Amino acid sequence: MSRPITLCTAQWADLSLEDTCKIAREMGYDGLEIATWGQVDVHKAASDDNYVKQVKDTLAKYGMGCWALAAHVAGQCVCDNWDVRLDGFAPADLAGKPEAIRAWAKEEMITTARAAKKLGVKVVTGFMGSPIWKYFYSFPQTSEEMIERGFQEVLEVWSPVFDAFDQNGVKFALEVHPSEIAYDYYTTKRLLDTFKWRDTLGLNFDPSHLVWQGMDPVMFLEDFHERVYHVHAKDVAVNLNGRNGVLGSHLPFGDVRRGWNFVSLGHGDVDFDKICRVLNQYKYTGPLSVEWEDSGMDRVYGATEALEYLRQYNFDPSAVAFDAAIKSDQ
Repeated sequence: MSRPITLCTAQWADLSLEDTCKIAREMGYDGLEIATWGQVDVHKAASDDNYVKQVKDTLAKYGMGCWALAAHVAGQCVCDNWDVRLDGFAPADLAGKPEAIRAWAKEEMITTARAAKKLGVKVVTGFMGSPIWKYFYSFPQTSEEMIERGFQEVLEVWSPVFDAFDQNGVKFALEVHPSEIAYDYYTTKRLLDTFKWRDTLGLNFDPSHLVWQGMDPVMFLEDFHERVYHVHAKDVAVNLNGRNGVLGSHLPFGDVRRGWNFVSLGHGDVDFDKICRVLNQYKYTGPLSVEWEDSGMDRVYGATEALEYLRQYNFDPSAVAFDAAIKSDQ
């Protein structure tokens, strides 16, 4: 049952599909989680069978599988409150137009579902954005009504998008993450409750975002395992030294003064042994997708090392009890 180990191409979106496949094959990966702002054009994939064949042929040429498309950029724009940062995610002619950006993002996600179907992919990973992220610290005072309106807005905006996902037989896996409507344990539960546990909406389990917030990713996985549609393998190192904190101090990723940083697998605090044992217990057979993020390390070196590290935990569960051979027949 050893799961395929894939490379998330979000951090490799500057490369073509051909070049990414070549590098991933040389490193030893089994496949790709393809970023929709990088190596695949979802509009062509949704409408052009020749393009779909080209993508599939390129993957096959290098022995690469694809079990998920990553749509974090467009997904963020669906329900985020606009500021100038979103202009960098949307087409240039939509800059400064919040309503137009949201409309573009919704249509982009619908198109992504259609593209996924054409490519034979059953899961789209990504973000949903949040109209209430700025309220995460309740000052000025934040009322329950304000929070509930935010969740209801997400329900209203995303429901027709999920209708399109259902029509195409594709599921959406939200990466629980700061700046999202669901960023920790209780906001995840509240989001799933808001959608009445609609089967379309699941999780892209990424333990790195939980660890630095002080949560136990193993407990999170145990409680939400039925909704885990995809898994990111990413590590984080917490380094609280009395001067820094978990909020980051507006220091860029990689700055050693920060209270935590994303690091290459095996260099941080995520316990992948425990995580893989839980995945085995609940029979998760999907990919482990290495989302490699480490500002202090060369990416080819790091992604190669990360794959080697993850392999040691990607073991099958035992088919027999370890003490079965010592039981008495009497």
